[in-house]
Amino acid sequence: MTRKFFVGGNFKMNGSKESLSKLVKALNEASLDPNTEVVIAPPSLYLLSLQEQAQNGVQVAAQNAYFKESGAFTGEISPVQLKDAGINWVVLGHSERRSYFAESSETVAKKTEAAIKVGLNVILCVGETLEEREAGKTAAVVESQLVEVIKLLEKDASKWNKVVVAYEPVWAIGTGKVATCAQAQEAHHDIRSYLSKEVSQDVAEAIRIIYGGSVTGASCGELGAQPDVDGFLVGGASLKPEFIDIINVKK
Repeated sequence: MTRKFFVGGNFKMNGSKESLSKLVKALNEASLDPNTEVVIAPPSLYLLSLQEQAQNGVQVAAQNAYFKESGAFTGEISPVQLKDAGINWVVLGHSERRSYFAESSETVAKKTEAAIKVGLNVILCVGETLEEREAGKTAAVVESQLVEVIKLLEKDASKWNKVVVAYEPVWAIGTGKVATCAQAQEAHHDIRSYLSKEVSQDVAEAIRIIYGGSVTGASCGELGAQPDVDGFLVGGASLKPEFIDIINVKK
């Protein structure tokens, strides 16, 4: 099965109205690979303005959402509100949300279920710490993060079709360290095998599993050539001109 290559840009808590408008203008004017799906995730303050500005097939994602539709949850945004505003993507379970804001895998799963329920597409982030990798626990950790989502989405292919899994080894995020091609391929293959066993072979073959963790224009070529690497979730480099090179890595 041919899976459409996917490149996401997670701007995190970076950028200004001016700088992000310039970035989107550059994407609008670039010759982007039409066979690659492109989604950018700016800070929530800039979601709507960048949604209006984005062209050239570029889509916009929120960096987070809560699992309730509405209510007294100060500072949160609901999936219903995102959908109402015309935003069709959301990033959930990023390691920075898990570590800095104490989001459990159960909470991430509830958010994923709530987002899919209203028709959002989800970039679901999983990944291990350096200590966990060195202890040989990578697969077990990632499976423990995925199993909570599986409990809620079960084997419903129509729900899994709205999920892109982003494997992000925590030790490689923002550190300049990049997983080797062999490490990335092994982790992605393990995720696909686990989903095949616990959900279905069809879902496992169709789902896109993308890599995140200090992805750059220099590192993306060999990584993107791995059979189970279906794209990237790019952090710091998504704010630089090389983001276009990463998008066009398959061109």
